[in-house]
Amino acid sequence: MPADIDRLSINTIRFLAVDAVQKANSGHPGMPMGCAPIGYMLYKKYMNYNPANPEWPNRDRFVLSAGHGSMLLYSLLHLCGYDVSLDDLKNFRQWESITPGHPEYGLTPGVETTTGPLGQGFSNAIGMAIAQEYLAKIFNKDDIKILDHYIYGICSDGDLMEGVSHETASLAGHLKLGKLIFFYDDNSITIDGSTSLTFSEDVGKRFEGYGWQVLRVNDVNDLKQIDDAVVAAKKDTSKPTLIITKTHIGYGSPNKQDTASVHGSPLGEDEVKLTKENLDWPTDKLFLIPPEVKEHFKPVQAKGNEIEEEWNKLFERFKAKYPKEASLFTSVMNEEFGNEWKTKLPSFNDPSEKVATRFASGKVLNAIADSLPTLIGGSADLAPSNNTMLNDFEKFTAEDRRGRNFHFGIREHGMGSILNGMAIYGGVIPYGGTFLVFSDYMRPSIRLASLSGIKVIYVFTHDSVGLGEDGPTHQPTEHIASLRAIPKVLVIRPADANEAVSAWETALEHEGSPVALLLTRQKLPVIDRTKYAGADKLKMGAYIIKDAGDNPDVILIASGSEVGVTLEAAEKLEEMGIRTRVVSFPSWELFEKQNDDYKEKVLPSSVKARVSVEAGVKQGWEKYVGKHGDFISIEKFGTSAPYQTIFEKYGFTVDYIVATAEDVL
Repeated sequence: MPADIDRLSINTIRFLAVDAVQKANSGHPGMPMGCAPIGYMLYKKYMNYNPANPEWPNRDRFVLSAGHGSMLLYSLLHLCGYDVSLDDLKNFRQWESITPGHPEYGLTPGVETTTGPLGQGFSNAIGMAIAQEYLAKIFNKDDIKILDHYIYGICSDGDLMEGVSHETASLAGHLKLGKLIFFYDDNSITIDGSTSLTFSEDVGKRFEGYGWQVLRVNDVNDLKQIDDAVVAAKKDTSKPTLIITKTHIGYGSPNKQDTASVHGSPLGEDEVKLTKENLDWPTDKLFLIPPEVKEHFKPVQAKGNEIEEEWNKLFERFKAKYPKEASLFTSVMNEEFGNEWKTKLPSFNDPSEKVATRFASGKVLNAIADSLPTLIGGSADLAPSNNTMLNDFEKFTAEDRRGRNFHFGIREHGMGSILNGMAIYGGVIPYGGTFLVFSDYMRPSIRLASLSGIKVIYVFTHDSVGLGEDGPTHQPTEHIASLRAIPKVLVIRPADANEAVSAWETALEHEGSPVALLLTRQKLPVIDRTKYAGADKLKMGAYIIKDAGDNPDVILIASGSEVGVTLEAAEKLEEMGIRTRVVSFPSWELFEKQNDDYKEKVLPSSVKARVSVEAGVKQGWEKYVGKHGDFISIEKFGTSAPYQTIFEKYGFTVDYIVATAEDVL
């Protein structure tokens, strides 16, 4: 059983959470009350970190996948000396606070990733473990290991019910990610009631089947059991560890412990009083931190400074002995990847050539890989179709951590979450590929990447009905608009091989949000850039690729594979005496960043006759086409046929574009 100071510290954590939830009249008190001993033991005894420098590269990471229990984490961060004040705890869930309802990466010092949507944090942690293994293999030496730490976490019943955790747990076991240790908060309660309503499998056997080490803590309040479990977990680094921990949600509450009512609602004033009395806690003080608890946590900050200083000395030795590796490590961890890769970008100069933009993307990846040694990624079992393989490099496996080709398996959602964890860990440039239609499977991960402000690059190929015979199950129609609807996601749909090159350059230079590259299966003509504007203008989001002077009669606006046929239609309209401007519009988001003068230059308000041409739903194009224009779009699902036939039947032809332009005029 815990010593008095341990018990006092654990109850301090519990009641900071209880008081914050009660004051906000909103939140989840039950999980922090039950899991306080786990958090206490990790932060006080086991984890290496420095509250004065939350970004120290060799820190242990803690991921609260059960993000609804955020007050557990905020209470620990405050007690350990992070820049999270008692006033911040009192401001829980309030406007502009750094203690939101669920933890948000980049907002609160010490929060390692955005969690709340269940299963995501668990999967992010697996991505972090992968990034650590890869970077450690590059930089660690037999005599000096500069990346040597653990990734801990707490997951809930809900995390392990969500499908994404099944995907990623399977992969983590397969890859033998032995520096990953998760506590499973096995409290048998969800919002609806007992987990027995929906959840009866043997979790331990399931994880053993995945290749995890499974340990058990039968009483979370017995700190020796937690201690023994962590020691055992750290002894075996050949596999990840799940510590199944029996807890009591709402521990100490006389009327609500072990009930669903304590999951997501404040205890209520009367029950708070009863709970404090039950655990011998003063009832007349809110947000109480006893002086002896403050003293007990004081050494945490000194220890943090000390271990980072020891690491700094280690790194100085590393720098002296391995200066090239030290310089590279510093650069990549600061997200400084240099400019050499730009000199390696390919170009496509033969207008008679036809090149699928997915193929051009693959050419870019292989051209720049040598110059970007921490560019790592792959595909959800579609590498030959997505062209995501780095041909001169090996596969990342349990046996070879230096490999740069990552096989995610048929796990799109898991891939998205793992990529997020890799990006958050830092030092690597992660990318992942699948068919655009399957972006639906990973949408929650894309949204969280954008919310977190991290750069992940998605290679979404087979971007329209142009993929042909596979039919409507594989043909995206609403997906371009769907991705554009997620705030901050940078969506780029290049028109030809050279725009694909520029799209990759833009993606690699971009910061602060994920990038989705939408690429064709079918071959496209290489646009003659001696006749039309240069592909480097893609960076503006939209540009005049073919002009007709300052006063065009009509403006044709197209993206991706439809730009080529639109240019042909423009030439025919010109032959008919209709002055026609064509705007290549690969990215709404980039265009919206331009100033008003540029936007007016590209799409002058005086020209009302406009037609948009895109092989997807028209949703959103109204802004650029205006109330007098028209759309050539697809407002239904696709069909199985050769792509040339589909485009013809759906109106993506020279004649149909010409006729639509005439109608608008």
